[in-house]
Amino acid sequence: MAAVSIAFEAPDNSGGAVPVSSKPIDFVHLARQTMGDKELEIEILQLFTRNARTLLHELSTVNDIQMKAVAHRLKGSADAVGAFNVSAAAEAVENGSRDSAALAKVATSVIEAENFILKLCR
Repeated sequence: MAAVSIAFEAPDNSGGAVPVSSKPIDFVHLARQTMGDKELEIEILQLFTRNARTLLHELSTVNDIQMKAVAHRLKGSADAVGAFNVSAAAEAVENGSRDSAALAKVATSVIEAENFILKLCR
């Protein structure tokens, strides 16, 4: 159980903002969070996909005040696994960009990460 808590600690990005990468998952970050345990990485990624999908659904059903909290949870979850594209999109919503374009960017990044993870698990 200790390994799971390690995987969900806040990412070490004290050097500044994490750059948005072209890959949906930053494997170097994920390996650091899981201490290189590949089975744990897959388990964590599968948990992330379920959680991200749930939070994405919640974003479409909540009011503006609740949307900030949901976006914050999605950002934290994405940061933990190295899904920095999802994190950046969720952060924009958390910071007030709640128009259809911002929400579409969140949905697109979640679906992209989810598809990437599903391919890994085959």
